[in-house]
Formats: sequence, structure tokens, C-alpha cells
Amino acid sequence: MKILAIDDQQLILLSVQRKLKEIGYLVKTASSGKEGIEIFKEFKPSLVIMDMNMPEMTGLEVIDQLKEIDKNIPIMVMSGNNDENVILNGFELGIVDYMKKPIGLDEMVARVKRTIGPPILEKRSVKKETQLIQKHCVGVVIPCYNEEDRLSGKEFQDFARRHPGYHLCFVNDGSTDNTLHVLEEIRKGNEDSISVYNCKQNGGKAEAVRQGILHLAKDGQFDYMGYLDADLSTDFTDFDELVRTIEGSKFDIVSGSRISRMGADITKESARKIISKTINLIIQKILGMPFKDTQCGAKVMRPSTVVSVFEKSFKTRWLFDVEIFIRMGKMYGREKATSLICEQPLKRWIHADGSKLSMKDSIKIIWQLGQLSLKYR
Repeated sequence: MKILAIDDQQLILLSVQRKLKEIGYLVKTASSGKEGIEIFKEFKPSLVIMDMNMPEMTGLEVIDQLKEIDKNIPIMVMSGNNDENVILNGFELGIVDYMKKPIGLDEMVARVKRTIGPPILEKRSVKKETQLIQKHCVGVVIPCYNEEDRLSGKEFQDFARRHPGYHLCFVNDGSTDNTLHVLEEIRKGNEDSISVYNCKQNGGKAEAVRQGILHLAKDGQFDYMGYLDADLSTDFTDFDELVRTIEGSKFDIVSGSRISRMGADITKESARKIISKTINLIIQKILGMPFKDTQCGAKVMRPSTVVSVFEKSFKTRWLFDVEIFIRMGKMYGREKATSLICEQPLKRWIHADGSKLSMKDSIKIIWQLGQLSLKYR
């Protein structure tokens, strides 16, 4: 039994194709409506699964043309578009099901079987695992410098496998240890959802994140991009919450905050707490904005913001987070920039042993903040 999947986001297409082929269906994919229509004519599928939000042609236009070719073809929509009028129009055109993202891959398979039946030679040994297709595609940069002893490969692999729509881009920042080899091992078997960007020379965290973000920005399928620390001091659950916040808002940036609050597991060494508070007060003074924790290594932003904020190199190796906020202020004015940035408290943040940022480095940061204040005055 043949299925045609149409979606402009490759991460989604590959996940759907892999899952359906594992069950025993014959699957072809198309990354646009026009391509899908051409493949449909030759492939003559038993079912079409498609997105509603695509370039060149709307989903409704694609459905209309497919029905002109074969009025009896069952079409299932799987989309993050929850507009009631779009859904109703889809049913009026003859679709048989509308699956709202996020949706589990197993649920998708169950709906497919209900619509066209199981494949003739169904593979019964497929391992069932919770895999949730996201509403949007998200690219995550993870900067790494001499991290071979701290990288938790299994956590990254498990997350990428269970969350189709996420792509993890590890940036090896000229590591002198075995980090690059460890990253390549993490990527094995997950090539569709994990990539490794290798910088031959160490440029510091700021440049590593910048290079990774610009690398992801070349791929037009990402609705959002962000970055996360390799030690997972902020975990994926919290990062996913940042994504959910930006999805349902007009914010350009959603930034994690480690400010302690009731019910949150936020731990730091006491000396680091004092220094962090001092640094944060200085940063607030420089920014002229009310943000209390610009330095948290977990942020999500829209592609349009990425282009303007990351185009030029940052002035310091560690304080690029502050520069992001400063650059937003310069572009939009402080008041408008404040309304475009959301500071969201984390439920968990643990200071990981082996941090590259020493107490001495923390003192240097205060001096660097003075430099930034003069630079962006």
C-alpha cells in the first residue's frame, strides 16, 4: 500500500516516512505542493498525508487539485494550523481526517490504518516508543569545548529520536580533547536530526554559537532557533517550554531565567550566587531594561531576529547574551525591545561540575561589561 507525504519541512517528512516504512507501507515524499501533485500522478498512492502551511501553494489549493485528478483519493491533513475555517474548508473539499500537531507518530499510524487498513505485509516487530511530531521545526545549537567527559550522549539521542521536528547542531569549538569523536558517535544513527559543525580553531562560546546559528539559518525549514549548554544544566523539558511560549506569542526572543522561585530546582555555589547577582545588577544598569538573568544559556528566537542579531561577530567571548539584548535595544529602542523579549523562569537549573567559567573569569566579566557599555553607548 502506497502513501504520499507532502510537507515543506524535511525533519517532519523524514520522521513520517521512516515510521510508515517501518510498519510496511511504501512511502514517497514531496517538499512542496507542486512537487506533490507531480509525484501523485506517477505514484498513484492509496493515501496522501499533507501539511496545510506550505510555500507556493496553500494546502487547500493542493487538496483541490488532487481531488480533480482523483476525487476518491483519501487525504489526511497533519498540520499545526488550527484555524477553524481552514479545517472546515478542508473537510468541505473532501479530506478524511485532520491531525493537529503536536501528534504522536503512533497515533498517526493508527489513523492511517483506520483509513486505508494495515499494509499487506505488516511488520509486527516494530518497537513502540513515544515520538511526538512537533507543531514547528526547531534548530538547537549546542556549543562544545573540551566536553568529552561531560557530554551525555544518550540524553541527546533520546530527545532527538522522541521529538521529530527538533534538530540538534553540536558546534565543536576547536576542542583539544576527544570531543569531536564523541560528537560523531552521538550523531551515528541520528544523522537526520543531529549534525556536527566543526570549528578548527577555538573562538570562544560567543563565536561557536554564532557560527552554529548562522549554519542553521541557511536551512529554511526552521520556525525557531536557539541554543543550549552542552552540560544540560538547563534540561530539554525546560527548553521545550521556552519553545511553547514563543509559539503562542508575539515575542521575538524567549530567554530562560535562573532566578530562584518556589517549586524550582535552581542551585549554584554560594560564591557564584553573590558574583552573579553583582554582575546582573551591572547588566541591568547597562541595558536599561528590567531583565534579571541575561546570561542563562537557553534561548529561543525567531529566524528574522537571528539574521539581524547574529550577522556581526560579538565583541566578547562570553558576554554575547548581553550583546543580543543590547542589539535588540539598538534596533527597536529599549521600550519596544523589552516588549519583544520574554524572560521565562526555569523549573530546573543545576550548576554542573567542571564549568569552564572560573571565579577569576567572573571578575574579568565585570571589566568586559565596561567595555561593552563604551562600545554600544
